[in-house]
Amino acid sequence: MANLKEVKGRIQSVTSTQQITKAMKMVAAAKLRRAQDRITQMRPYSQKLSAIIQNVSAGVDSSEIDNPYAEVREVSKVLIVVVTSDRGLCGGFNSSIFKSTKNLIAEKYADVEAAGNLVLMPIGKKAYDHFVKRGYNIVDDYHLMFGNLDFGHVMDAAEYAMKGFVEGEFDKVDIVYNEFKNVATQITRQESFLPIQNEATEEAEQTEVIDYLYEPSQEFIFSEIVPKSLHIQFYKTLLESNASEQGARMTAMDQATDNAGELLKDLKLTYNRTRQAAITKEILEIVGGAEALAQGG
Repeated sequence: MANLKEVKGRIQSVTSTQQITKAMKMVAAAKLRRAQDRITQMRPYSQKLSAIIQNVSAGVDSSEIDNPYAEVREVSKVLIVVVTSDRGLCGGFNSSIFKSTKNLIAEKYADVEAAGNLVLMPIGKKAYDHFVKRGYNIVDDYHLMFGNLDFGHVMDAAEYAMKGFVEGEFDKVDIVYNEFKNVATQITRQESFLPIQNEATEEAEQTEVIDYLYEPSQEFIFSEIVPKSLHIQFYKTLLESNASEQGARMTAMDQATDNAGELLKDLKLTYNRTRQAAITKEILEIVGGAEALAQGG
């Protein structure tokens, strides 16, 4: 049985850890509220912009409008944007991204990787550290983006992917990230960023196509609205991941706090039993000594 000093030291250690996890839970909760507000405000705008592009595209002759972001080519060079967090202590948030990315590579891009034409763009320090250690080709200019998550910085990363696709440096651009559903649930997504795909649903097909009046021209509208839509989509992805991270960390710290509480109960019970055993032993020694003295007298 452990001695009293050892058990007392463990109780103090677990108590200190519990105070830290409580504080981290409160910080994550505050950050989650801000991140959740940002993504809930962004979603309607992003969805409406995508709907407008699909509707406009449906009424435009593709032979008359050159959309370089929709060009479908044979896939021989691929960029995968991998979005994680900068820090850990958020449960399986990052490990699910690592697993999903590796599965995506193995299932769809094994030949591209073997040819040395697979490039990863990590956004988040955890993704950068993980894939650099494993020898992947890395774009290392954007992995610290969550330190200052604003639209201007995100647009730089989106422009890198978009420019690379248009110039033929990449034939396909995919994104792997965690989508925010609620505090306790994050959904790992693998989405195609480029080329732009027609995601028309049956409901959309039944909707009457709006006849738009273009000013100044269709070409100008497409050259302006399509890149903007891609910037918004990229920014929305990072906001989703940021909200998911804070939700995952809040949940993980809440569970850690509860686990520390359960461990403290066990340690205090052990401490009381050890203390009781020590007191009983001392009483027995005193009684035994008194009996020995009485018999000797």
